[in-house]
Amino acid sequence: MQTEVGTNRASAGVWIFRVLLVAAAAYMVYTWFAPWWGAKIAVLPGEDHMVLHPWGIEAVAQVRANADESLYSMPWFFAPFMWTYLSVCILALAASLFVERTISIGRIKLPLAAVMIGVVGLSYLVCVSLAFAIGELRAGWAGSNFIGKSMIYNSTIDAKIKMTSALKIGYWLALYSGPSLIVLSLIRGLFVRKPKA
Repeated sequence: MQTEVGTNRASAGVWIFRVLLVAAAAYMVYTWFAPWWGAKIAVLPGEDHMVLHPWGIEAVAQVRANADESLYSMPWFFAPFMWTYLSVCILALAASLFVERTISIGRIKLPLAAVMIGVVGLSYLVCVSLAFAIGELRAGWAGSNFIGKSMIYNSTIDAKIKMTSALKIGYWLALYSGPSLIVLSLIRGLFVRKPKA
């Protein structure tokens, strides 16, 4: 009877952790599609004429027609690389739901599933941090500010125009996505019994 209760608790713990992990993965995917940064050009109607996503910057037709694309675009391989990265991350999180092996790091044995979750979380945190750093760098090359107000040169009218840019809610949500996965990797042992070596 006691063994049966223990088994039921262990099974419930596994399913609770799986639900938490699936929720964290869904949260990560949501932040992937949410805008991370936006810029408004003063002379154009509407909002967010340039929008940053993890795979690159999307610009409205007026910006594409009148601005030097090399100032805001990424190399041709960047978008395919980032979509591949997301696919690998989601596959790793899905695989971690079923992996029961352990790996040894020196004398320490760790559940492979926890390591996979932690690596995905850490890599996404790095991805979000790099997005800000690259944005700052590219903005500097273009002679503008990544955050705040800038005067940017428009070759079509041979004049400088005002641009206002800011981080969007998607960036701040993404900033917490990686750490949430790292936390899940650390507390996995509270829900899932130690796998057999």
